Amino acid sequence: MQYDINNYWQNRRTIRKYSDLEVSDSLLETIIEKASHAPTTGNMQLYSVIITRDADKRKALAPAHFNQPAATGAPLLLTFCADFNRFCHWCDISDADHGYDNFQSFMTAIIDTVIFTQQFVTIAELEGLGCCYLGTTTYNAPTIAEVLQLPQRVIPVCTISVGVPADDGTISDRLPAKAILHHETYHIPSDSEVAEYYAYKESLPESAGFIAENGKKTLAQVFTDVRYTRKNNEYFSQLYHDFIENHGFPFPKQ
Repeated sequence: MQYDINNYWQNRRTIRKYSDLEVSDSLLETIIEKASHAPTTGNMQLYSVIITRDADKRKALAPAHFNQPAATGAPLLLTFCADFNRFCHWCDISDADHGYDNFQSFMTAIIDTVIFTQQFVTIAELEGLGCCYLGTTTYNAPTIAEVLQLPQRVIPVCTISVGVPADDGTISDRLPAKAILHHETYHIPSDSEVAEYYAYKESLPESAGFIAENGKKTLAQVFTDVRYTRKNNEYFSQLYHDFIENHGFPFPKQ
């Protein structure tokens, strides 16, 4: 699939099925080099990316991503990590006393990593590759860190499956711009405005299917009761919190 840069925004698709065609290391390195010119805090570039091409390594990572097809069927998995290890190492050999083992530093590295990840995805798609965000990286960071042998102060944040598309993928619905746009101050919408924002999403045939197959009354209940439950959110919150603290970024204590 090749996007026209002029209409990329309205046609971009999430790709979950990939062909057997190889994505060369040289192409990946070129995309990563281009993506590294994205904005970064203090020009520190507090991120790293681990490319997993080996089939056994991808198989080892798959359970951390709940064995979703985009993970098991992709020729490449790229794990983007918040990385203060490299910068602190530089400080250590440069007679500089760093103070980056804290929540503020962690968030700085997170922001850098997310910006870099999306820059990679945009460039990769414009180069004809297909990508899919795997929304599971923060769920099972300890497993991912073990497989990838991540050292202290290197935290997995995003995983992207990458390959040559085997189909046209899907265009996801989006809220209207007025739902996310605020002028000068935050506008708290009325009940009717919120209902209007989500009306199109609720009207889609696949939404009706989700509601029926899960025995729910509304699409919102599919999110709260099935897909992203309080129980799971609290469990994985604790898991990620503990991993982050044990991996070099203790959170402030009250």
